Formats: sequence, C-alpha cells, structure tokens
Amino acid sequence: MSDQKFVLAGVMGWPVAHSRSPVIHNHWIKQYGLNGAYVLLPVKPEKLEDAIRGLPALGFAGCNLTIPHKVSAMKLVDMVHPTAQRMGAINTIVVQPDGALHGFNNDGYGYLQSLKDAKPDWRADAGPALVLGAGGAARAVVLSLLDEGAPEVRLINRTRVKAQALADLFGERVKVLDWRDRNAAMAGAALLVNTTNQGMHGEPELDVVLDDLPVSALVSDAIYIPLETPLLAAARQRGNPTVNGLGMLLNQARPAFEAWFGVKPELSPALHLAIARTF
Repeated sequence: MSDQKFVLAGVMGWPVAHSRSPVIHNHWIKQYGLNGAYVLLPVKPEKLEDAIRGLPALGFAGCNLTIPHKVSAMKLVDMVHPTAQRMGAINTIVVQPDGALHGFNNDGYGYLQSLKDAKPDWRADAGPALVLGAGGAARAVVLSLLDEGAPEVRLINRTRVKAQALADLFGERVKVLDWRDRNAAMAGAALLVNTTNQGMHGEPELDVVLDDLPVSALVSDAIYIPLETPLLAAARQRGNPTVNGLGMLLNQARPAFEAWFGVKPELSPALHLAIARTF
C-alpha cells in the first residue's frame, strides 16, 4: 500500500457542505483498498478559475463540480467532451498526465443508469416522456432520453420561454407545453420526470395530479432529500414504479471515480446504507 501514489479528488461548489459525494467516493476508496481521499472544496464563484487551475499543482486527479459552478467551469478547462458541450455544463474534471484539464458531464449517464437499475426492462423508446422543469438537471435528462431513443419529450416549465430555449437546442422531438397543461400532458406518457426543486426538503410539494398518467409509467424524481418525495409517494400508492434521485447521484459518480482511481466501482447495499445514514 505504501508504494501506491496517494490520489486526491473532491467536489467543488458554493456552498458544498451538504454534498453526499464524499460519502460515496470515500466508501469506494476504502472498499477497494486504495490510497487516496475525496474532500469538500468550498470555492466562491470569483475564486473558481484559481481553484480549477490549481488542481494539477495540488496533486489532484480531478474534481466534481456542483452548483453554481457547472456552467462557468466549462470555459476554464482545456477540453470539453462533446456530450458535456451539448449539455452546456460539466460536472467532472479529470487532470490528464500532462496537467491538461478535461471536462465531462456524467449526469445523463447517471440518470439513465438509475432508471435501468430501478426497472431493468425500462426502455426510452417505450413512449413519450414528460419532463417538468428546464434547468441544468432537465437539460441532462432531456438530452440523454433523446440519445437513448425517446420518441417524444414533453417539456413543461413554469416559465415557458426557458423550456422553449431547450427545445430550440434539441430539436423537434421536444414539445413545449404550458404549465397549466401539466396534468393533461400525462396522458399516454411512459415516463414522468420531476427536475424542479418542488418536493425537496423545505420546499413546497410539486403541484400535480396523476389521474391521467398510465399506471405502467415510470415516475422519476431528481430529488433525493427526502428519498421519497410527495410525488413518488403518490405514484407508488397508485401502483406506478418509482425511482428517486439517489440512483442518479450514485451512478454519475462511477465514471468519475474510474477516471481518477482506475477502478470501476459497483453500487452495493453497504453503500446505500452509508448514504441512508446521512439523512
């Protein structure tokens, strides 16, 4: 063990104390007997460039990025992966052997994998998806669903113009509807996704009625605090399969960990338990 190089990684955000990422990565470091650590990196927006440029000098293998840095960090790295370019944000930086900084976005991968973990027979081409919200998470979700073969994505946001901006980027399979039509838009949907903060701990619950949603539709919430939002509870009670945001968080961490530490980590019951203990 002593001859193993010590590998450092972390998560950069402001604030960042609430992040569960250290629990995930440090669990894997221990599980695989690696020599390293994953730390919190609280960085103010005005210090972001200094912090990112300093990663190689400090011996970091890379870092994750969270709110509010995912978009502004794009112009501070040397290369942005094409998927991240299309998503308009990066959530992972990998320091290359020559010190160059490469930016990636694993949120879409993490999201799709979380659906497959929850419902192994899930297919994006099974029918239309209804996505609520038009922020960064919605962008990752919509793009990954389109790439996976979703025939149609119905996009609804309180501010229609924000949803329209996404639709203009992603093409004709994205249909923008008004917020007032959110309940009617559930008819015939194969997937319902909440990417808004409504239903998150301390926020009002999402104002939707599921009556028109097929019982076979998968209901997904990007939120993981609480693990079961009022939306997911209502969906479960009427018989819909559900998936919370924890799977997305866990799965997006896997390619990053592999890039930094050279091991592709598995999601184990022990990891789920370690995360559950933090709530």
